[in-house]
Amino acid sequence: MAKTIIVSNRMSTSVSRGENGFEFTPSVGGLATGLSSLHKQEESLWIGWSGLPSDTLGQDERTSIATTLRKEHKSIPVDLSTTDLELFYYGFCNNIVWPLFHYFPTYVTYNDEYWESYRAVNERFFERVKQFLEPEDIVWVHDYQLMLLPAMVKAYEPLARVGYFLHIPFPSYEVFRLLPWREDILRGLLGADLVGFHTYDYARHFLSSVRRLLGYDHDLANVRYENRMVRVDVFPMGIDYERYASSVNLPVVREKIAEVDADRPAERIILSVDRLDYTKGIPQRLRAYERFLELKPHYCGKVSMIMIVAPSRTAVPQYQELKREVDELVSVINGRFSTIAWTPIHYFYRTFPFEELCALYSEADVLLVTALRDGMNLIAKEFIAAKGDTPGVIVVSETAGVARELSEAIIVNASSVEDIAVGLARALEMPAEEQMRRNERMQERLQRYDIHYWSHDFVTKLESAVEHQQTYLSKRLAASIRRTVTKAYAAAKRRLILLDYDGTLLPYMDRPDRAVPDDDLRRLVSRLALDKANDVVLISSRGRDFMTEHLGELGAGMIASHGVWIRRTGEWEQLVPIEPDWKAELAPIMQLHADRTPGSRFEEKEYGLAWHYQGSEPDLAFIRVAELRDALLSMSANHNVTVFEGNRVLEVKSALASKSQAAAIWHEHADYDFILAAGDDQTDEELFASLPGGAHSIRIGLGMTNAAYFLENPGELRVFLKEIS
Repeated sequence: MAKTIIVSNRMSTSVSRGENGFEFTPSVGGLATGLSSLHKQEESLWIGWSGLPSDTLGQDERTSIATTLRKEHKSIPVDLSTTDLELFYYGFCNNIVWPLFHYFPTYVTYNDEYWESYRAVNERFFERVKQFLEPEDIVWVHDYQLMLLPAMVKAYEPLARVGYFLHIPFPSYEVFRLLPWREDILRGLLGADLVGFHTYDYARHFLSSVRRLLGYDHDLANVRYENRMVRVDVFPMGIDYERYASSVNLPVVREKIAEVDADRPAERIILSVDRLDYTKGIPQRLRAYERFLELKPHYCGKVSMIMIVAPSRTAVPQYQELKREVDELVSVINGRFSTIAWTPIHYFYRTFPFEELCALYSEADVLLVTALRDGMNLIAKEFIAAKGDTPGVIVVSETAGVARELSEAIIVNASSVEDIAVGLARALEMPAEEQMRRNERMQERLQRYDIHYWSHDFVTKLESAVEHQQTYLSKRLAASIRRTVTKAYAAAKRRLILLDYDGTLLPYMDRPDRAVPDDDLRRLVSRLALDKANDVVLISSRGRDFMTEHLGELGAGMIASHGVWIRRTGEWEQLVPIEPDWKAELAPIMQLHADRTPGSRFEEKEYGLAWHYQGSEPDLAFIRVAELRDALLSMSANHNVTVFEGNRVLEVKSALASKSQAAAIWHEHADYDFILAAGDDQTDEELFASLPGGAHSIRIGLGMTNAAYFLENPGELRVFLKEIS
């Protein structure tokens, strides 16, 4: 039976030294909670670091920890030394990835030693996965510490179902491109069958970076990567809704609520809960609260902020400076506004247990979340769940991922002190009925898509993505099929071989004058054509002159200009009449788009027009393609022409011209017992569909196709043609 292997930097079980030996306790956090039900399945493993540096443990201790984790917690530890933590975790993860992905590029310290450690640790995780991996296992990799791991797993076991989820933001291309190892990171992530993000924005940024840096396009968020299809999707992480919603019924929480009531700092409470981090916008939040007290002085004495800041990365200079700034701001605001009976800010620099947090959630009037950038922010969801049927308002920054889901909250600009202050005033002045109405809608949504649904949804989509991919891979021209086709070729007495040129026999070139056949291709076509049992036909959108000059002496038949012309012997024959006026009318608009789009070019063919955009900036090209297609369709309404898209090219040709009709002149008037056709674009799909039953058709490149099989690139096709010939 296939099993599920969860891989993350930390396991669901944390190990620490106690007075009486090692202590094994459940890890705290959304990930451990969310995957607990999945991990409790009979066939599952969790692979990660135990929490203790391996060089602080003796061999017997490491063995003892590993045995306990395996037997009692279904977990497998990965050894990380103090040096690994320094270079891999604090170095690459926290000094490079964390600030860059959160849009703080000036905080990044690029270091090749960090990168080498990151790669080595990912390989170490892979070695542990490899020990337990079997075909068709689910391997679910989590977060930014392991972005190289998916590709390692997929390369080792192609049948494994590999998922990856990023729990922090994925930055825009303009930021991500700053990373020196950007291509390695993207290729590592594309090893997964399903790549998940919290929000659509993060998924969009990832797809943009893949297209711009690696050159892989996507179709409805499905990336055609090498010989696979990688799905990219959005899974906003939920919380254990029932745990927070029912917390008010726990006796210990009721006691804490009573304590808050008895020692209530003011009539109204603003709650702020965060880990100490420069991404959370804590100084801006304090300045906004100060501005609020200036704008609304009648709230002085009536409202207090309870601010909880959990210590984090205390040895990092940036965090030390942030702590000093927060301490000073709290001191200044309290010194400026405090009275003998009232303190504006109650500041706690420590973590709070679940019961105390739930009591504060229940009693607070406003939760203030002003992250400058946050992957999700589950505190906001916990607050809404814990409010139950009592009023309460969230003020949340638009740059927190959770703002995409909680649209009923008051959304503010985290960089604007004024906007946050005004948002606070709106929250405190909102009628209770409206608060309840908004909260009910958010609660219904969070209850449906809770943490358990989130994990189930991801695994379900992963299995669907793999099944979807199998529909493509089942058409791959595998070795067994190649042998079958080769035998059929050898047994045939009369054969027809239809071969598209650009993108099929030859990779697409950035300029037409470079797309000339190399010596290897010439020899291949000549060898096929010399066999008296073969009729070889080369097909192209190019004109007669190009084909005559570069392909005319190879002994093959030819179809030019998408089927306007054919050459069976020595002379060209025109198959369809040509209306010459449409080219003169449409060419200027295509040339204009080429002039307006850097990196694109216009090509006028003998009986067609083409706008190539291989070298253009992808997002601009996407806009221009839509504009040009609409313009051409409108202007060509009075002409019998077809507008269609190829591989980063938009073409116009006569609607009467057809590769399939031209090829039919061969296969409809001869008794072939073997037909093979290969092509790569939309016009070739028409050809595949028109072939008689029993024909062997091959699409070059992954995608939905009428062809029976596919190969990845022209190089693979050439190898196959050499095999059969």
